[in-house]
Amino acid sequence: MKVEDVRQMTPDQLTEKITELKKEQFNLRFQKATGQLENTSRVRQVRRDIARLSTIATEKRAAGAKKGK
Repeated sequence: MKVEDVRQMTPDQLTEKITELKKEQFNLRFQKATGQLENTSRVRQVRRDIARLSTIATEKRAAGAKKGK
């Protein structure tokens, strides 16, 4: 996931994508616990994508708060 693409998303889209990735993260953890996980690097990739989206969502909220004042 590229930062340029994420920055073009609306706050609602960001929230939806974060929720989707958290569900995927849960499924990956479940697969790892049962020994069914094949692509172990996906766990790290999803975790970083969630962090990236959360950071940009926070930045957008802060920018919106400054405009509101």
